[in-house]
Amino acid sequence: MKMVSLKKILSFAAVGGVLLSGCAGAAHAAEYNLRLAHFMPKNSWQSERMFDAWKKAVEEQSGGRIGVTVFPAQTLGKAPAGYDNAKNRITDIAWTVLGYTAGRFPLSQIVELPGLFKTGAVGSCAFQKLYDSGALDKEFEETHLIHVHTHGPGHLHMKDKKVTTLADMKGMKIRRPTEPIGTLISDLGGVPVGMPAPATYQNMQRGVIDGYMLPWSAVASFRTYEVSKQHTEFGFYSLAFVTTMNKKAYEDLPVDLKKVIDDNSGMKWAVNAGQGYDDADIVGIDKIKAEGGTINKLSPEEYAEWKKVADKVTTKYIADLDEKGLPGTATYKKVQEYVASCEAELK
Repeated sequence: MKMVSLKKILSFAAVGGVLLSGCAGAAHAAEYNLRLAHFMPKNSWQSERMFDAWKKAVEEQSGGRIGVTVFPAQTLGKAPAGYDNAKNRITDIAWTVLGYTAGRFPLSQIVELPGLFKTGAVGSCAFQKLYDSGALDKEFEETHLIHVHTHGPGHLHMKDKKVTTLADMKGMKIRRPTEPIGTLISDLGGVPVGMPAPATYQNMQRGVIDGYMLPWSAVASFRTYEVSKQHTEFGFYSLAFVTTMNKKAYEDLPVDLKKVIDDNSGMKWAVNAGQGYDDADIVGIDKIKAEGGTINKLSPEEYAEWKKVADKVTTKYIADLDEKGLPGTATYKKVQEYVASCEAELK
């Protein structure tokens, strides 16, 4: 496969948002119609920069022979069922969070562990390299993978309680994004509560949870700045995302149209998504400040204490994989190597 320079990928990412196809609708006169489902709002930056841009690229390269209809906001299946919806062809293509099905993608979710990378672009690059290496083939054998990516580090967001010490976390009910981070919340003294990201706003409003973990970008996307005014910067985790296609939907395409899908898969789109999250993080921080929110930082001493807890979570997660006969340690080292190479390539 011909490799694309990562500098060119970043240039692609910068203009990706302008590749719009208008509102999602049924494709006309297409030989093959594909449904792409995601759980973000229709007016989100992800809809524009990731999904509508991919739709336009595929439709244009195929000369209109492939039509793509985008279904936003869980209109074609709930977020937690995303991967199975693609596997079972409830949708042809799904974008979803791997952590919604706990324990199903254990090696992939290594990229979610605390402190591995500082940006979504680097995390996405490293995750895609891990997939391209063949290390994750067994985890995704049920579908045809298009690309993987991460967002930038996630942070802690509270309704009105300032959290800057471990003592402040004690007993707080916090929405956990993934199972390993649920362990982290427990070890920090909080009470983890599982729920998909779109349910965060409502559960904050109702007092079901006291806070949640999301990246800055998602605070803006889900408008949760309206129900949270205290924010603690730490970089607890990153999520592993996948855009994947039903196997038969891919296999039914003729060779030349499979190439269209292949040409719009892999690193280019992985880094486009990760860079999009990095750009959206800036927007999210600005929105929090504009809405009167406060961003708190841990003191160096307190940061060291929180990091000790986070490091224990990483150590335990990797050890558990090794004990199950999975290459946890080897895969974690690979991810670290890929992060280093991506940091250099994306400068």
